[in-house]
Amino acid sequence: MPLAMQAADLYSFLEREFPQVGHMKLEIAELDEQSIRLRLPVSEQHLRPGGTISGPTLMWLADLGMYLLVLSQIGPVALAVTTSLNINFLRRPEPVDLIAEGRLLKLGQRLAVGEFMFFSAALDEPIAQATLTYSIPPRQ
Repeated sequence: MPLAMQAADLYSFLEREFPQVGHMKLEIAELDEQSIRLRLPVSEQHLRPGGTISGPTLMWLADLGMYLLVLSQIGPVALAVTTSLNINFLRRPEPVDLIAEGRLLKLGQRLAVGEFMFFSAALDEPIAQATLTYSIPPRQ
């Protein structure tokens, strides 16, 4: 099944519905029917004391990544919302670009379930893993 929204459509949607995300310079590196690969250039705003990437940055990237992945499948449904986000921090990330690789595990009429693995551009091993569930509002 073809994507309901391509990367350019998702960028336009974010610009229109969530302009606060624009300053993050998030790159959709790959997108297909089951997965997404994102790259986030890390800057000072993403760091916590000690010079490592903050947990809230990783959670934000998981949440936004899942949102984009779901919208790429169902179209511009602004009110699709997170119902669950669980994250496991596996190792200390260096303050370099973050790579997030997400995949849909299930896409139903009302719920979408996905998983993300996070990598630091400086490490081969994953730095975090997250599972998410999104609620999809009824179609009008």
